[in-house]
Amino acid sequence: MKDTLMRRLYSCFVVAVCGWLWAALPAAAQSEIRIDPAQGRLGWLTRPYRQRYVPPIDLNNSSRLDSLIRAGNLYLTAPDVVALAIENNLDVEVQRYGSLMAKEVLLRSQSGGVLRSVGLGVAAGPQSVSLQGVSLNTGGIAASTAGNGVSSGGGIVTQLGPSLPALDPTVSVFANFAHTTSPESNTFLVGVDSLVLGTRSYQAQYLQNWVFGLTAQLTYASTRTSVNSSNFLLNPYTSGDLDLQVTQNLLQGFGSAVNGRNIRVQKNNIKVMDLQFQQQLITTVSAVLNLYWDLVSFREDVQARQRELDAAQQLLDDNRKQVELGALAEIEITRAEAQVYSSQQDLLVSQTNLLQQETILKNALVRDGIQRANLANVRVIPLDRIEIPPSDNLQPLEQLVQQATDKRVEVGIDKVDIDSNEKNLVGIKNGLKPSLQAFAELTNNALAGQAATAAAEALAFAGGYGNFLSQIFERHYPNYSAGLSLSITLRNRAAQADYTTSLLELRQNQLNLRKAINQVRVDVENAVIGLQQARARYNAAEKARELQQQTLDADQEKMRLGATTPYQVVQDQRDLASAASTEVQALANYTHARISFDQAMGTTLEANHVSIDEARAGKVSRPSILPENLPPADAPTTLTLPNAAPGGTK
Repeated sequence: MKDTLMRRLYSCFVVAVCGWLWAALPAAAQSEIRIDPAQGRLGWLTRPYRQRYVPPIDLNNSSRLDSLIRAGNLYLTAPDVVALAIENNLDVEVQRYGSLMAKEVLLRSQSGGVLRSVGLGVAAGPQSVSLQGVSLNTGGIAASTAGNGVSSGGGIVTQLGPSLPALDPTVSVFANFAHTTSPESNTFLVGVDSLVLGTRSYQAQYLQNWVFGLTAQLTYASTRTSVNSSNFLLNPYTSGDLDLQVTQNLLQGFGSAVNGRNIRVQKNNIKVMDLQFQQQLITTVSAVLNLYWDLVSFREDVQARQRELDAAQQLLDDNRKQVELGALAEIEITRAEAQVYSSQQDLLVSQTNLLQQETILKNALVRDGIQRANLANVRVIPLDRIEIPPSDNLQPLEQLVQQATDKRVEVGIDKVDIDSNEKNLVGIKNGLKPSLQAFAELTNNALAGQAATAAAEALAFAGGYGNFLSQIFERHYPNYSAGLSLSITLRNRAAQADYTTSLLELRQNQLNLRKAINQVRVDVENAVIGLQQARARYNAAEKARELQQQTLDADQEKMRLGATTPYQVVQDQRDLASAASTEVQALANYTHARISFDQAMGTTLEANHVSIDEARAGKVSRPSILPENLPPADAPTTLTLPNAAPGGTK
């Protein structure tokens, strides 16, 4: 008995656990961006008439974010920043819906519907705060805000050219039941004073259009009539027909290139959506990398300002001692204190910039806001250090321009749009033609009913519903007709204006493509020049800082020997702090130049090892592994940029 009770309790526990897991599964599945098929008890029969389900948005951050937090600090490397942006950035998440929306519009066009403009343009990435009034994040190619291919622009798009046929077949059924009573003035014909008719009418129709311009309509109709008159040979009787009508467009509206142009255009628009997703990735990755390297620069600047303050405080302490010994005038204490307060102000500004930069970067790497992600009090500690590689290994300019032209997303979008314009133009041009249709109709008639008199029993019409159907399908009473229909619009001004306007738009788009290609060369040349200039500026800033350090060391030694004044040492400290800040800015500018170069070349994703498939799924397979010895919040950073072609980190 006890064993039986335990088995029952165990079974209940298993059922409860399974039920809990089953209830939890749909919630987990809701995080996916997908369209669930329609559900219905009758399956395929009712599925086309039911709505499909799209899960709600997912505001949960990836587990990678929590794995990088230690003791209230968020430790990041450049690859981790890229991975977090791909997994959590909202701009990228918005673009993930674009492909599904474009495919739904394709489904709409396959039914003969006009195109819709869907999706949003590429969003520009976040910008860094400024360092001493100079914006660090100034490099890069402007984010494209291109639309979503031909017929983009919002809402339902006006269709130009011949009207598109509805390609989804239609079935319609009609039934009518009537009772009529008509007073008669001629009783000789009907045999009664008032004629009473009871009718039951049925009609079923199947209509289908084909993309090459053919329309077919098959109609079956029957009417059962009963009367109160004995003058009818058949009473009740059934009359009806099976009618087939076929119409083929011969000029306007002829051919799949004309009637299927929206399908071809929308397939191109799907390509545009894919390219736009790629463009958003490039924009977002470039933006967060700029934020990250600026953060590294801000930490370097804070450390430089701290060294400046320490040196100023040391000078103040030394001056006080020498004043007490009578070796210096008391005014030197005042000068040293002024330098300390000035250094404290510089440090405060630098620390403020650092905190603001951390906030901007954290916001770019989460979905649900900094507060909900529990990052409000978390400090961001970059594990990388900016270093300039010995050389940039740049290829000849012409090769760089050719590679950039082949890879730039903007050029690819313009080419696809021009191809779509040309496909659309085929249909618009067809609208110039007159409307010429060939049509044919075949009708099989039938009449059958119950013989009202003995003489009527010999008629071929006498019989039931089987006789009625036999007459139709054996074609006892066929009708045939065929002909042509020609309609010519005099002057035809609307069609001519539509075609010419569309042709002019095509020419504009071709010029825009040429402009985009020309801009690629400008971007590449400017990126190369910017990279070279950034290297030269850094070399000059580094040398200036080294020389200023040597000057300060020499003047400090002279001051110990009494060969110079403390005021000169104060000036040297200010100059060294300024030189160190300039060097930090030069480092930051070099990182921006590298990122801009990758954008100009269209190699941002390759340089940062970003997989398009992983980006679409919102999950980067590369794990984030923190080093065993993590620096504290106030320790220097430690990463090196690679000695390779610009654009990557290692």
